[in-house]
This record gives sequence, C-alpha cells and structure tokens, in this order.
Amino acid sequence: MLKIDVHTHILPKEIPDWKQRFGYGGFVRLEHHKPCCARMLKDDGKFFREVEDNVWSAERRIEECDSFGVNVQVLSTVPVMFSYWAKANDGAEISKILNDGIAEIVGEFPRRFIGLGTVPMQDTTLAIRELERCKRIGLVGVQIGTNVNQLNLGEPQFFDFFKACEELSMAVFVHPWEMMGEKEMQKYWLPWLVGMPAETSRAICSLIFSGVLEKCKNLRICFAHGGGSFPYTLGRIEHGFQVRPDLCAIDNPHNPRNYLGKFWLDSLVHDAAMLDYLVKLIGAEKVALGTDYPFPLGEEIAGSLIESMPFDEATKEKLLHGAALEWLKLDKETFNYK
Repeated sequence: MLKIDVHTHILPKEIPDWKQRFGYGGFVRLEHHKPCCARMLKDDGKFFREVEDNVWSAERRIEECDSFGVNVQVLSTVPVMFSYWAKANDGAEISKILNDGIAEIVGEFPRRFIGLGTVPMQDTTLAIRELERCKRIGLVGVQIGTNVNQLNLGEPQFFDFFKACEELSMAVFVHPWEMMGEKEMQKYWLPWLVGMPAETSRAICSLIFSGVLEKCKNLRICFAHGGGSFPYTLGRIEHGFQVRPDLCAIDNPHNPRNYLGKFWLDSLVHDAAMLDYLVKLIGAEKVALGTDYPFPLGEEIAGSLIESMPFDEATKEKLLHGAALEWLKLDKETFNYK
C-alpha cells in the first residue's frame, strides 16, 4: 500500500554564514564535526541538536524510507530555520535558499519527494511573493509556524497570506515553534512535551475564532502532531465559545466544532487510543501519516501505529496516503501507483 509521510524535515548540508552576511546573529549553523554527523549551533555557539546525514542526504533518506516501507516523503525545513525574528528582507533571502534546496531534491527524485517551502511571515507582502515563487519552482505548499513573533495566525495582517494560499492552491502545514512559556519551563524538555501541543491548539483556535477558516473555505491546511491538544480539549473550547460569546465569538459566530473535517491533522499522536479517537472525531480522510522524521520525538517506523490498529483496509488506505493526496491535491499516478 502506498505510504506518504507528510511530516519530515530537511536542511541543506551547507548553511551559509548568515551572521557574516547580515551583520547580526541568532541564526543556526551546522558544524560537521565527524563523518555523517553535525551539530546544530546558534551563532553564539549554543548547542541546539545533534543530527545525522539523514537530515540533508536525499540518498540516505531513500535508504531509510525503503527500510520502513515509505514511498514518498513531504519535505519541509526544520522550524528553527523560520527566522521570523530576522529583518524581513533577510528572512526572504533565507527562505529562498532553503526553498531552492528542497526544490532541487524534489526535481532529482520526483517520485520519492514532495516539497513544502518556507516564507518570511514577518512581512506578508514578501511572504506572498515567496509563496508565488515556491509554486513556480515546483513546491506544492508551505510550512509555517504556529505564531509569528508571538502574534497569533488569526491576526488581520496575515489574512492576505492565507487568501493567497487558497487562491494559488498551495497547501499549508502548520508546525509549532517558539512555544509560549518556553523560557519558564526549560526543565524536563517541557517546551517539546507541553508547549508544542498547546502551540498547535493555539494556532487552530486562532484561525477558527478569527474567521480565517470561515473566509477561506478552500484553504487546504494541515496541523502537525495530531492537532496538538486541540482535539482533546475541544469540549472545553466549545463550552467556552457557548458561555462567553462576548469573548470568543466576536469575529466568527460559528461553533468551533463546525470546523471538524475542514482541515487536516497528521497522525503523530504516539497512542492507539488517541489515534482511534482522532479518526472518529474528524474522519480518516482528514488524518495523514506524519512521523517528524528524522527526529527523536517522531515515529521511528513510519506507519507502524496505523498498521497496528484494527482499522479496515479502506481506513488504513486513507491514513497512509489518501488524506495526504487530498491535502496536497495530487494523485497516485504521480508516483507510479494506480
């Protein structure tokens, strides 16, 4: 059965020295300190993460995909590269280089990889310009963060970007980053364990309550990590909407529950009961296989949770590739499947 992984991250093997180019720091670089490995470091030398060559090598990724039975990966940058805090023109330059790298890999291996770009969300005009360029160079959508310098995605200045994604038929993948409260909960890896799920729920709620999803009915948008905490706190969110419409319904009068099935989520929930709940809540056609490859919080063997479930074959087909194809607006024949 065709298996498409919608949530994977990639970097160029060589990242430019942004600090030298732009004259200020805060950017991430790779230190290739031994064969097939590198350290991700901030300009000040602060360690962020150790990575292997599967973060940049298409050939290594294909080898691992073959071992896992993954036919196609959707490539997007590592969220720390968003750089929304940078000067807008600098952010646009970073986006261009990252996007060209992904497009080059997709062009070389078009039946194994699909590309999502990144855009400088700190400037909507520049973001739309790079979105348009992403489409021209063969990318099928973009990945964005759950907030832009702590501004919610539903803020008015971002609406034109989402409208452009809808009009250009570019898919959107929303990934948590710059987690709220991160500085206050560094111990125990809590930003990744607690902050990320909350960030994703923040993004979904913001796009619903602001009316973006109501006004952009054809926007094809997917949220990482099974929608974070949103699906599991929907009862509370809906109740709040009902009892305090003066606070929750000021920009959109429609119940948040009405938007179930109007967006996609990936399957990365790490728990059989949660995946079963997710499928019942929004339908298998809106849940797409996602692993967070190649990072440790991801699913080690892609699709293993889905395949372990007592779903019928039609449901598994939707989860393993059907939802992804609908979200990306592609068909099986693109990858030599019928």
